[in-house]
Amino acid sequence: MGLLTFSLNVTLDGCVDHQEGIADEETHALFTRLMDENGAMLWGRVTYEMMEGFWPAVARGDEEVPPAIHEWAVKLEAKPKYVVSSARTDFTWANSHHIAGGDLREGVQKLKDATPAGVLLGSGKLATELDRLDLIDEYKLLVHPRIAGHGPTLYQDGLAGTRQLELVSAEPLRNGAVFMHYRRAR
Repeated sequence: MGLLTFSLNVTLDGCVDHQEGIADEETHALFTRLMDENGAMLWGRVTYEMMEGFWPAVARGDEEVPPAIHEWAVKLEAKPKYVVSSARTDFTWANSHHIAGGDLREGVQKLKDATPAGVLLGSGKLATELDRLDLIDEYKLLVHPRIAGHGPTLYQDGLAGTRQLELVSAEPLRNGAVFMHYRRAR
């Protein structure tokens, strides 16, 4: 069984708005490495649609971007992408698959069981639901040196109780962000 790793960009005040992070070659290289280390991506519908609206064009070369960002897009195109949605069932982006929203625990557990290299989760709202179901094994957050002053924020819908985590590593980047790797304390 593979691990389910939640990974996201977050500001110091907890904002997870994708426009608030530092999107440079260094951060894209980091997320490319993370994607390479995992067997599949997992998103909620909203995150999927945001990604679907931009990255395929970058992978095709329709957008002029630095090499590290293009590499991310090409690898993302090839990576299996799983989407949890009760509102949409048709996902046409290359290598996209639907996980019905009915029994979330069962669907995600089956994905973990079928993906020994691990699954990289990149949706904040979905992470809250999966954390409530005790399905997340690790957290790899890129903490940006910014205070956004607005939401959405990490876990804004709340959890039933505090999650105790163990620090695995902390890696500072040249741009001032820190890549934090935590594992659930058992």
